[in-house]
Amino acid sequence: MSDPVAILADVCGLMGWITTERTGARHAQDLEAALPCMRHRGPDEAGTWSDEDVALGFARLSIIDVEGSHQPLEFDGGRYRIIFNGEIYNYLELREELARDHGVTFATEGDTEAIVAAYSVWGADAVPRLRGMFTFLIWDTVERVLFGARDPFGIKPLFFAAGAHGVAFSSEKKCLLEVLEPLGASSAAPDPEALQHYLTLQYVPEPATLHRGVRRLESGCSFTISPGEPIAVQRYFTPRFDERPIPRGDAAEETRRHEEITEVLRDSVAKHMRADVTVGAFLSGGIDSTAIAALAREHNPDLITFTTGFERAGYSEVDVAAESAHAIGVQHVVKTVTAQEMMDALPLIVWYLDDPVADPALVPLWFVAREARKHVKVVLSGEGADELFGGYTIYKEPLSLAPFDALPGAVRKLAGALSEKLPTGMRGKDLLRRGALPLEQRYYGNARNFFPAQLADVLRSYDDELSHVDVTASFYEGSRDWSPVARMQHVDLFTWLRGDILVKADKMTMANSLELRVPFLDPEVFRVASALPTDQKIAHGTTKYALRRAIEGIVPPHVLHRRKLGFPVPIRHWLATDMLDWARGIVRESQTDAILDKAAVLRLIDEHRSGPVDHSRRIWTLLVFMLWHGIFVEQRIRPEIPAPVYPVYA
Repeated sequence: MSDPVAILADVCGLMGWITTERTGARHAQDLEAALPCMRHRGPDEAGTWSDEDVALGFARLSIIDVEGSHQPLEFDGGRYRIIFNGEIYNYLELREELARDHGVTFATEGDTEAIVAAYSVWGADAVPRLRGMFTFLIWDTVERVLFGARDPFGIKPLFFAAGAHGVAFSSEKKCLLEVLEPLGASSAAPDPEALQHYLTLQYVPEPATLHRGVRRLESGCSFTISPGEPIAVQRYFTPRFDERPIPRGDAAEETRRHEEITEVLRDSVAKHMRADVTVGAFLSGGIDSTAIAALAREHNPDLITFTTGFERAGYSEVDVAAESAHAIGVQHVVKTVTAQEMMDALPLIVWYLDDPVADPALVPLWFVAREARKHVKVVLSGEGADELFGGYTIYKEPLSLAPFDALPGAVRKLAGALSEKLPTGMRGKDLLRRGALPLEQRYYGNARNFFPAQLADVLRSYDDELSHVDVTASFYEGSRDWSPVARMQHVDLFTWLRGDILVKADKMTMANSLELRVPFLDPEVFRVASALPTDQKIAHGTTKYALRRAIEGIVPPHVLHRRKLGFPVPIRHWLATDMLDWARGIVRESQTDAILDKAAVLRLIDEHRSGPVDHSRRIWTLLVFMLWHGIFVEQRIRPEIPAPVYPVYA
C-alpha cells in the first residue's frame, strides 16, 4: 500500500443504453454480449443492471475493495444507479462536506459513491467539483433522466451512438459497433471528412470518429437524456490561460510563482499515489516523467519505474532513464523493442485503438505498459506538462516569425507564393510558407502530416473546401485577446492532447489492464500553470522555464536542461530498411482502392527509400489507416488477443 488513505475506485470500462421503447431488460442482454470487447479494461469482473428504460453494464479493474463496491452501484435506497470509470482524488473532502453540510450517509468508503452523492445534492453542478479523471453515467429512477460527464481534459473516453431504439454509451467504440444493429443505428464507415482530418492531423478530432454513426462526448462536457429524447450536451469546463505578468526585476514574485508550482505538483502527486495496490511510474529521459517519479518516490521508497527504447543510436533514452532512476533511488525495468516486434504487434494495437492514431510512440508505449503490468496495477506518467507549461519547441515559433508580423500584407503574401515555388525539402521553404500565414491558419497542433497537395495525390475524393481551420476556428475565436503562445496551448488542449496524447495513453495502458494516472492534468495544477506569462514558458533559450526552475533539486541535474525526446521511434530508418517489404505488403493487400490511390502510396514508400525526402510520418499514417480498415471495415484482419499476464474473468 503506497498511501494510508484508500480509494475505492475502478478504472474500467462502462456501457449504458437508454431506450425509446421501454426495453431495457432485453437490451441488457445486448450489453452483456458486448462487454467482452473491453475485457482488457476490466478483467476482474463484469456486471449489468436494468429497468424498463435503461440498461447499464460494467467491466471492472479492481484497484481496492475487491470483494465490495460492485458496479452498477446503487445510492439513496436505489433511486440512483451509477457506473463510473476513473479516479476522484478529492473524494475524501467531498464525502466530508456532503456528510457535514447535507447529512448524506454513505454505505461504502469510496469515490464512486461520492460522485453519485454529490449529484444527488448539487445536480450537474457537482461535476466541476470533481478533481480527477472520469467518465460516468447516473440513472435517476424517479426523474427518469440519465446524466453523464467526462473529465475536464479528456483523460477517459466516452463514445455514444444513437438509433431508432435509443442511445448507447461506452468506454470502447468497438463495443458500440457490436450493438449498432439492435440499436437501429448506422455505422457509415469510414467518414470521409473524419478521414481527411485524420490524414492531416494523425488523429480524428473530437467529437467525430471514423464511423459516422459513433461520436464522442467531448472533454469538459456533461449531458442529460430522457427516454425518447435527444441528448443535450453542456460544457462545464473551458480552459483559460489568464496570464499574469511578473513585474520586471521582481525576483521575489518570480520565486513565489516557482514555489507555487512545486507545491501544487507535490500535492497532486500525493493524491495520485493513493491506492491499495502497487503504484509505479513511467520514466523517460525527460523532466516531466522524472519529476513525477521523484515526487512519487517521496511516498513510496520502493517505487518501480519503467522505460522503453530501441537498439539504435539516437532513438533510445534507456541509459538516461536508468541514470535518473539511480539518482532518485528507485527500482527500474527496461523493455527494448525491435522492428519485428513493432510489425507483429501493430494490427493488435490498432484494434485496441478503436480509431486510427498515427503516432508511432504508441507502439513502444504498449510494450512498456505490458511489461509494467507484470509488476504493478497503476502507473503515474508525465502527460500534459508540455501543454500546460509551454514545453513544445513549436511554441517558440511566434518569436521567430515576429519579423513577418511587421511586413505589409502584400509582402507576406509574396513570401507565401515564393515558398510554393521552392523545391520540397529546401531549407527555408516552410519558414516562408508559415511566416506568410496568420497564426489561426498556420497552427493546428503538433502534428502536420499531409499538406493539401499531398492529400489530393493520395485521396480518391479530396475535398479542397475542408481544412484544419474547420477544427481549430472555434478555439481561436475564444482566445482572441491572449498571447500567441497561450492560444497555441489552448488549441493543443482541444486537439493534440485529447486527440493523440491521451488516446494513446489510455488505450495502450488499458489494453494491458493497467491504470495510468497523469498528475500534471489536475485542475489545481492547471490553475497555477495557466497564470504563467510567456516569458516563464519560453525564455532563456529553453521551454517550460518556470517548471524547470520549480523542480530544481527534485530532478537530477543531467535531466533538468536536456532536450525533449519522449519515446522516439526510428520509423524513418526502418521504413527504408527492415519495414520496407512489410509496408508494401500492407498497401498491396489493403482493400482501400476506392478511398486511396494505392499507386501513389507506393510511390511515397519508394521515394522515402531512395531519399532524401522523409515521408515516414505520412507513410505510417496511411499504414495505420489501412490496418484499421482491414480490421473494422473489411474484417479481413483479425488480431489474436494475447494471453494476459494477469487473471481475467470468464
